[in-house]
Amino acid sequence: MKRSAIAVAAAVFVAAVLPSLAVAAPADNLQKLQSFKPTGTAPPEKVPQTGKNADAIEQNLKAIKLPQGFKIELYAIVPEARHMAVEPSTGVVFVGTRKNRVWQVTDRTKRRVADDVVQFASSVTFKVPNGVCFSPDGILYVAEQNRVLAFPAAQFFGEGGPDVAAGVVVPQGKLVPAEFESFNHGARACRVGPDKMLYIALGQPWNVPPKDKMAAMNKSGVSGIIRIGQDGKNREVYALGIRNSVGLDFNPADKTLWFTDNQVDGMGDDQPPGELNRATKAGQNFGFPWYGGGKVRTTEYKDAQIPKDVEFPVVEYAPHAADLGMSFYTGKMFPAKYQGGVFAAEHGSWNRTTPIGARIVYTAVNKDGTAGATEVFAEGWLTPNGEYMGRPVDVQQLQDGSLLVSDDFAGAIYRISYSGAK
Repeated sequence: MKRSAIAVAAAVFVAAVLPSLAVAAPADNLQKLQSFKPTGTAPPEKVPQTGKNADAIEQNLKAIKLPQGFKIELYAIVPEARHMAVEPSTGVVFVGTRKNRVWQVTDRTKRRVADDVVQFASSVTFKVPNGVCFSPDGILYVAEQNRVLAFPAAQFFGEGGPDVAAGVVVPQGKLVPAEFESFNHGARACRVGPDKMLYIALGQPWNVPPKDKMAAMNKSGVSGIIRIGQDGKNREVYALGIRNSVGLDFNPADKTLWFTDNQVDGMGDDQPPGELNRATKAGQNFGFPWYGGGKVRTTEYKDAQIPKDVEFPVVEYAPHAADLGMSFYTGKMFPAKYQGGVFAAEHGSWNRTTPIGARIVYTAVNKDGTAGATEVFAEGWLTPNGEYMGRPVDVQQLQDGSLLVSDDFAGAIYRISYSGAK
């Protein structure tokens, strides 16, 4: 696609969508970017893909255990790599962080390894741009701690330097009320749903919230999942009773929304369980803070009246494994056993005497849309003596059907492929 054609396509987006979006403060460069004006920002940071660090990570990957026929390789060195979004037409991968950078990862030769890792939109001042997701028509959304931005033709504009076409879907400070903005549970996750709405998970800032904050949280969708038009309009609360979800995806078979949830700390090594949940309609409540995880009641709300029709998790994961990013597998590379199921990343525990997690788990999904058995798919980032060599955050599928795994501890993305007998 020629750059002139890209500019025309982006101009169409700007003319059709950006006028209805909010105007940002000039200091953030977004007004200039919305008008296709240069900002004078220095060239973006580039990340070397070879050297001692890459060699050490490749060596560590030899300890990862996978089912027969699978292999794992280093795909890219990406500092603080968190959630990923794969551009639908080119396979360029955009990677969020919990710091102030978004990365653009490009495999130009389709050798299934990154050729370039470059800071994306370096003229924009990001704050915890963890959540990245694409619409089917190729618009990149970045869900920050308290703002949502849109970037049309991101994979092309990002190659040209620090300045990109940009729009503001939710202005700074308007995603969550100021009283709920916190470094704790401030990493967002997002997906564009089958209804073309943007779904964003909003973690609440406490371990267990005070009772006098519940009404305000429910009103704004904090401790839940909201959905909003891609133009920033028609915001509504989709689901409540969620402590801190940092992973969601839609089942392509029945369009239901599935999401992980991190559960209450300080309740002991072996409770409560982590969660994989399934939302079948708007307005459901998933039980937090009355339940700390699964059906384990919290001390703080043990005598409080429980909402009607609480939805319990479809899968109870291991306690304190910190389940984060998840995706339905829609590819054909992996054996039939894995097709249509859920891969989820367990970041690894901190609030447990003996750490657990730092692995990828797989859950089968039955034809009726219910969850089947769950098993460990990839492990070995947690050594026998309790040291982390890596901490998986997210799982996303490349166009060839292989699986990418991000790791914010090692600062890397891995690629899992299958070449065994099918």
